Amino acid sequence: MNPKNSTDSTTPASISISKKLSLRARIVTGAAAVALVGAGTFGAVSATAAPAPSAAKPAAAPAAAPATDTKNLTHTTHLTLAAATKAAQAALDAAAKAGQKVSVAVVDRNGTTLVQLRGDGAGPQSYESAAKKAFTAVSWNAPTSELVKRLDQAPTLKDIPGTLFLAGGAPVRSQDAPIAGIGVAGAPSGAADEQFAQAGAQALGE
Repeated sequence: MNPKNSTDSTTPASISISKKLSLRARIVTGAAAVALVGAGTFGAVSATAAPAPSAAKPAAAPAAAPATDTKNLTHTTHLTLAAATKAAQAALDAAAKAGQKVSVAVVDRNGTTLVQLRGDGAGPQSYESAAKKAFTAVSWNAPTSELVKRLDQAPTLKDIPGTLFLAGGAPVRSQDAPIAGIGVAGAPSGAADEQFAQAGAQALGE
């Protein structure tokens, strides 16, 4: 028996396998270490990343304006459009029954025209005259036939824009306060115009 072989059982083949295993173990161990280091680094980055910005808060609603005290307000009464139309048509019908061709206007408390009708064959000047008579009647809360008499004491009244001091305008009242005016123009006389205007005002009470 060879003494050398009996004392050294390691063969070149086993040495080669051992080296391969050692090298593979180091590679696997190194890869695991890299993975752990990478995981640690990623966790550190994730942990230290800035938090996502929160949604912007909505702007505060503006403070509501204080309510207006009712003592600073006034209230007025106005005819409805249906009522104004009824009055205008009644005045036009009254003129037609009398064989007169007229224009009719109804204005509200502020003098704003609500309804204006021009009858068939009415003269061109009657349209504007009717509106002015209605405005004059509601402004002074009196029939324009009465207002004509005031010109003797105050002749400059006729210079007020939008007025016409001729008979043919009648106020519409509620609790003795004017709420509208009806004007008629085109008949041969102011007295006839005013008769038709009064017919329109009376129709509102029917």
